[in-house]
Amino acid sequence: MTEPGPPRLPRLSAFLLLRALCKTARPQGRALQSVFAADALDRTHLARYRAAFGFPGEGIPLTYHYLAVQRAHLLTMLDDAFPFRIAGMVHISNLLEELMPMNADQPYQLHTRIEIEAPAENGARYCECVTEARQHGQTVFRCSSRYLAMRGTARRRSAAHVAGEPAFVSIGGWQVAADDGWRYAALSGDWNPIHLGRWPARLLGLQRPIIHGMHTLAKTCALLEQAEGKTMRFLNCRFRSPVPLGAGVAISMQAENGSFRLTCEEQVAVEGSFRN
Repeated sequence: MTEPGPPRLPRLSAFLLLRALCKTARPQGRALQSVFAADALDRTHLARYRAAFGFPGEGIPLTYHYLAVQRAHLLTMLDDAFPFRIAGMVHISNLLEELMPMNADQPYQLHTRIEIEAPAENGARYCECVTEARQHGQTVFRCSSRYLAMRGTARRRSAAHVAGEPAFVSIGGWQVAADDGWRYAALSGDWNPIHLGRWPARLLGLQRPIIHGMHTLAKTCALLEQAEGKTMRFLNCRFRSPVPLGAGVAISMQAENGSFRLTCEEQVAVEGSFRN
């Protein structure tokens, strides 16, 4: 008898989103693992994503992989053993790496593990979600995302600038529209209320609504590809400060060492490294 395979990765639905919004914190938690079978990519949706961010060419943008990964993260977090509320969690860093070309017309599997970190010195709580996508038994890409699940006491941030480093060269920027949170939520399925409007954001502890971190990273990826004339195969970033809806963003890079930096409202919003 053939053993059943892993469950299919479902599409995000109103029911799943309601479960995420209503999930309560629990006193104890443990490391979690999951495996989901994902369908071949939707070519129409892929084209919409490419057009939304201005990706050149016809391939699969590195950041597009995160859309399926995020669903696997959410479903794994819905397990009773996950100790935190999901609504209001803040995405603080992300690593994406394509290890080999993926066949968009073939199904694949997502293998996810979630590690619950010990409390930080200021009381903050974090978790890290690591996912590998496997197609025909080979790993085609991986993603590591770190989230702030509970805020601690405020502390001074360390300076992002290092004296004597090579100069960053501007490669452009963009203006975040007031409705970009809604637009990206419709495209990605990420309906976290902190991205949708002032009052939903305030209910979850933020003074202003902020754009999704992966919206910012997708715009960054597209501009880096335009500047380099090559497809990005690796992105590693830290979201240092939020980008509010309606704000302007400027991006600069150091081609020599594969670094990039985004500034918003005179602060470093995102910084990281890339490879193509």
